[in-house]
Amino acid sequence: MARTEYVSISEARSRFARLVRRAQTEHRPVYLTRRNRPVVAIIDADDLDRLTELAEDMADIRAAAEARREMEETGQTPIPWEEVKAELGLD
Repeated sequence: MARTEYVSISEARSRFARLVRRAQTEHRPVYLTRRNRPVVAIIDADDLDRLTELAEDMADIRAAAEARREMEETGQTPIPWEEVKAELGLD
């Protein structure tokens, strides 16, 4: 497995095309640093899209778990999907 690469912003200017190509072909981000601290990353666009989708899915899962926990604490019962669709005019 390729190691994570950290490159200073000033060095990245002269190697930018190669760094972009590496991020695309190896599917590993290249971190750009300022004063030896990572500040941004070059990442393949498809990889970023997948990560964003996964993060959104995780947020939905957490929200659903929180809603279930709240329902259990308050003794509420779920509203049947057919009733929700009818109220929204989706049937």
